[in-house]
Amino acid sequence: MSSERNWAGNLTYRASAVAHPESVDELGALLAQGGPVRVLGSRHCFNDIADTEGVLLALDRLPSVFEVSADRTAVRVSGAARYGDIAPLLDAEGLALANLASLPHISVAGAVATGTHGSGDAIGSLASAVRGLTILTPSGETRSLERGDADFDGAVVSLGALGAVLDVTLDVEPTYEIAQHVFEHPDWDAVLADFDEVTSIGTSVSLFSTWERTDVIDQIWVKQRLPEVREAARVSLFERLGAVAAVSKRHPILGVDPIACTEQLGVAGPWFERLPHFRLDFTPSAGAEIQSEYLVPREDAVAAIQAVRTLAGQIAPLLLVNEIRTVRADSLWLSPSYGTDVVGLHFTWKPDEAAVRALLPTIEAALPATARPHWGKVFTLDGAETRSRYTRGDDFAALAARYDPDRRLVNPYLERLGL
Repeated sequence: MSSERNWAGNLTYRASAVAHPESVDELGALLAQGGPVRVLGSRHCFNDIADTEGVLLALDRLPSVFEVSADRTAVRVSGAARYGDIAPLLDAEGLALANLASLPHISVAGAVATGTHGSGDAIGSLASAVRGLTILTPSGETRSLERGDADFDGAVVSLGALGAVLDVTLDVEPTYEIAQHVFEHPDWDAVLADFDEVTSIGTSVSLFSTWERTDVIDQIWVKQRLPEVREAARVSLFERLGAVAAVSKRHPILGVDPIACTEQLGVAGPWFERLPHFRLDFTPSAGAEIQSEYLVPREDAVAAIQAVRTLAGQIAPLLLVNEIRTVRADSLWLSPSYGTDVVGLHFTWKPDEAAVRALLPTIEAALPATARPHWGKVFTLDGAETRSRYTRGDDFAALAARYDPDRRLVNPYLERLGL
């Protein structure tokens, strides 16, 4: 059994071995050996989605791919590439992605397969930027899919159930700059009364709370694409909310040194040095932690936040920080934002998994029944209930059966979901 662990250290993989193939041929040979198999990304999932009793395949040593399309609207990259590594290469080409997650350390294929996202009312999840991908199935067949193909919308957010993603083609656009502003202690009631205005005041907006207090929010981070067009509106809004602009750099977790965070205080910088909260050359967040997230349709967001607010006394002792973000709707079957704009309630917990798992059922019961858990984080909703909240679950199960008829990629996580 492997002794290797995930990034946060809350999970030890049960795999008999972890293999690092150095070519597609070597990867194919490993798949041909038969038996249970899963593909391992950058290990930033907090549950057993990537685990197996068989062999884990890490694709980080495959030859790198970075190819800008002739019309400069797309880039093809290795599935195992980290966003933080490809972003400066894109910027050097005068190109950019529309959005990034809060930390740049995650792999493209892993983030896409789990529906991971950044924030922005007008911006979709990272998976929504995918226009093509190449998958090596467990039988050794290579399948290339493009946006518009019959299987495409089912294959992008795949939970690793279809095969090894060799490369991903992403939409790109001309490079741009971002300025990041932090505001402290806005009034919760005022924010909820004007929630749509708050989340639309910047390109990307994040609300942070420790729930030690229920009258004010600890911080709101606003990432604004330049040139600035709504500065006066932003100033007016936060004055009305009773907030004050931070006078020095902040970390999302109160009391933590902000050295690991991207620049703030309105200092302009390249998109890839502002859209994430954390810098690639530092350990992001707290390191030793557990994460959960639930995404609710936009119309249920205020009710969901109020539900969490009523549980503040139970949540705060276990919490490092709660972040609230927005994601635009997409058409990807297993995306948490499938068919609807969503608001994500993300919990970064202290590393006490037993206590967190004991509390999560209370939170899940209090949230609207439309809440969809993030696939790569810790949740306790049973598999049948989780799957019922994704209306294309049966379609995806049929797709997975075609790509993996021998069910070699199916692990306990997928079994719980009935996939």
